[in-house]
Amino acid sequence: MKLDFIKTHGGTLVPASELAVDKMTKFKSGEMYEIEIKRSRNPSFHGKVFAFFAFCFEYWSASKTQWENMDAASQSESFRKQLTIQAGFFNTTYSLDGTGFVIEAKSLSFGNMDQAEFEECYSALINAAIKNVFMGTNDEKILSKLMGFF
Repeated sequence: MKLDFIKTHGGTLVPASELAVDKMTKFKSGEMYEIEIKRSRNPSFHGKVFAFFAFCFEYWSASKTQWENMDAASQSESFRKQLTIQAGFFNTTYSLDGTGFVIEAKSLSFGNMDQAEFEECYSALINAAIKNVFMGTNDEKILSKLMGFF
């Protein structure tokens, strides 16, 4: 079970939400529990990264007519994964049939990447997008919006 807490000045951890308070009622007073402490990632920064993905995909897909009949959600997910790989955040495994390597984008979920690595990934995503998505762009409006993500 995962619960979110906030540390107060006195060193006490208090539940960060009503949901955490409700779940805490399941614990018995006087019993010892083992907990693992992890600092949560910044959810607004997480949202900014996914807004950046959406902006990049929208720009990239505007010039692509060959996939108009494809599912946009699937194409967007594939785009996100490919940009993540181009940013250098991937895992490599050997294929089951022995024909070669399989490259898969790292998961950007809260549980799989801490804040420091996520910020490093975001910086690399910007560089990969400039190189592979926005290369040669002269549109001042697009460039201005792109700069807003820095």
